[in-house]
Amino acid sequence: MLFILVPLFTSLGFWQLDRAQFKRDLAATIEQRSRLPVASLETLSADPHELQYRTVRASGELEAEGQFFIENRRRGGRTGFHVVTPLRLDDGRTRLLINRGWVATPRDGGLPEAEVPDGPVTVTGEVYIPLPPALQLHSGPEAAREWGRRWPYMTVDLFRATVDYPVMPFLLLQQPDDPHGFVREWPREQPSDGMHIGYAVQWFAFALIVILIYLRLGLSRRGAAEAAP
Repeated sequence: MLFILVPLFTSLGFWQLDRAQFKRDLAATIEQRSRLPVASLETLSADPHELQYRTVRASGELEAEGQFFIENRRRGGRTGFHVVTPLRLDDGRTRLLINRGWVATPRDGGLPEAEVPDGPVTVTGEVYIPLPPALQLHSGPEAAREWGRRWPYMTVDLFRATVDYPVMPFLLLQQPDDPHGFVREWPREQPSDGMHIGYAVQWFAFALIVILIYLRLGLSRRGAAEAAP
């Protein structure tokens, strides 16, 4: 068991150290990109991972057709929706999804009113790549087509499956002081390495305990053999 458990526990410890380093690198990336000046979307790379956490500006027209609502978003003890509206960019074809903020659920439990302005607008926001929840009761393009305007969660790929035009591979979390939006209080992601450091210490401690038990049993067996007549 020594030659199985010790390498296993040690490898898990180093894996947690790797996770801790990843969180430190992520925190540094978020901090560095959050300090960059606002940039025009047209001048930047389209790689979403290079843009994530950056604040960018995009121009076009918001489209009421295609707007949908992400349900069960809570704020201050109240349940509501996030309003997501496609922005048709100036090229006339590509859309960029804009999360315009939170609105409360109406008393009748239906969808809220979320006015969409007419004409050209400029939207500023932070690049965000939405991910699906760990547990998905319904997923896939077929489910997204059936959701209509009320979605339990979203990803850009799911939205793409419901439309026939190009969509940027991320969305913007619209800035609080931007016009044409709703309540916008986006929590800043704060990666921490503390949990992973704690787990690493535990795994290394388990490996040390196994070694100590092995040595203790070895000494006991040796003592018993020497005491035997």
